[in-house]
This record gives sequence, C-alpha cells and structure tokens, in this order.
Amino acid sequence: MKKISLRAVLMLAALLLTPAFQVMAVEPDEILSDPKLEARAREVSVNLRCLVCQNQSIDDSNAELAKDLRVLVRERLTKGDTNEQVVSYIVDRFGEYVLLKPRIGLHTMILWFGPLALLLLAGGYFYMSFRSRPAASVSAASSPKLEALSSEEQAALDKLMNKD
Repeated sequence: MKKISLRAVLMLAALLLTPAFQVMAVEPDEILSDPKLEARAREVSVNLRCLVCQNQSIDDSNAELAKDLRVLVRERLTKGDTNEQVVSYIVDRFGEYVLLKPRIGLHTMILWFGPLALLLLAGGYFYMSFRSRPAASVSAASSPKLEALSSEEQAALDKLMNKD
C-alpha cells in the first residue's frame, strides 16, 4: 500500500479550502437590507472596474475608491435609479474606462475594428505585390529563346549519358 506524503495532504487541503477564502470585498456595513436592491447593486458593481486595481471589479476590490464606488452605487439604487442610470451616472463621472466591458460606439470604432482593417490592408498589399511579381524562374522576356539540340549535340549528350 502506498504512503501518502504530508506534502500531498497539505496541497489537497489547500485546494479544498481555497474557495472558502474567495469572498467578495463588500463589507457588511455596505450591504443593503433589501435583498433585491442588494442583488441589483452586485449586478451593477460586478461590471464596473476598480480604478486603482484596474482589472478587478469594484465588487472584488478592497481599495478605498472601490468601496466609495460601491457605496455610490447603493445610494443611487436606493434613490430609485435603474441599473442603466447608475452605470451612466458613474460613466459620466469617471469615463468609459470604468466599464469592464467597454461599449461599442463611434468613438471606439477605431479601437475595435482598426486592427482588423490594418490586417485586411496588409493582406491586400501582400496579395497584390506577390500577384504582380514575376515567376521564381527567369522570366520569359529576359531569357534567350531555347532551341532544339542539333544532331551532333544530341549524339554527344547520348554518349555522355550512356557512359557509366
């Protein structure tokens, strides 16, 4: 029977306990008493970027600014704003960078579709340049016209080919 090493047991315990430590950064004093409003607040805050942590939502971040934004979201919701109005309010104050999933608009078309346009332009350029390039062998215009071998040349070639 194999012995299980202490290291393996510790790693297994760490893996099993990891989900227990993954809690949201929302503090108890921020949580709304109305469960429906709290669910809406979580729905909104999951899609807003922490401006300090940059790639975390304000729901996951422990930064002071994230806490202030979470409180602001909850205040706007308790005043009766819809989810879209809350997001618009925060975007108006902090810019579209606060959105984890940026919107597609006229001002962001270059960012969204610019790389694709450059790729298509580069592909078209290479296609046109390789299409108009002469073949890899010597072009017909610069090569001398090939003539058939004379009977003497053919006899000499046959003599060389038959020498083993």
